Amino acid sequence: MITIDAAGMHYKELNILIKEGIKRGIKKFFLENVNGQYYIGDGIKGDDVVITINGVPGNDLGAFMDGPTLIVNNNVQDNIGNTMNAGKILVKGDAGDVVGYGMRGGRIYILGDAGYRIGIHMKGYDEQLPIIIIGGKVGSFFAEYMAGGIIVLLGLNDNNSDEFYGEYFATGMHGGTIYLRKKIDFSKYSKEVELYEADKDDMAFLKKYLIEYSDSFNIPRGQITDKPFYKIVPSSARPYAHLYTSA
Repeated sequence: MITIDAAGMHYKELNILIKEGIKRGIKKFFLENVNGQYYIGDGIKGDDVVITINGVPGNDLGAFMDGPTLIVNNNVQDNIGNTMNAGKILVKGDAGDVVGYGMRGGRIYILGDAGYRIGIHMKGYDEQLPIIIIGGKVGSFFAEYMAGGIIVLLGLNDNNSDEFYGEYFATGMHGGTIYLRKKIDFSKYSKEVELYEADKDDMAFLKKYLIEYSDSFNIPRGQITDKPFYKIVPSSARPYAHLYTSA
């Protein structure tokens, strides 16, 4: 175990200390006074590596990460989990824009709200299944061009469906599944997807992820499952095929 005081530290120095520590066999890191340092956890490996962050990390937290767990006891900035391959990111606050861009595997759990373009170009890789669960609400362009994986939008602190999500919801989605904890008026949004009530098989599949999420943030499990869930799936794997002429 090692504690690093990141106050005033350049992001390159901080990330070098983390990577050198992993090479020496250190498994647990506590980062104190983090204030906007970029690229924490980028490209690191090791299923047993845990990095706890006190402060607000900068952009691209956990990008290309392959196995470790990052625990953020605050908010995060943009682009977390960019092209993430495996591992887990826990955010005990809000997240900025572009969470999970091109994400190929692993799990991102956010207690609060998230910004714009969440899960865009998200996709599975081989047998990997990327998972994003967001406790609050999201901005516009949610799941734009989503190609695979699972996103769960809980809206735990928002009873007004008009503020639950932004514009261009699931535009161009052609793979994966979105689960919502409340029904929304989807008629004015994407024409490339379909909305259904989640069935018992869906809920059986989600159970372990919802339990892990609730336990991670000390939320009573019943508070999450006390309402029916709905799922959104693409109506076609080629939503824009009609825009192209035949050869």
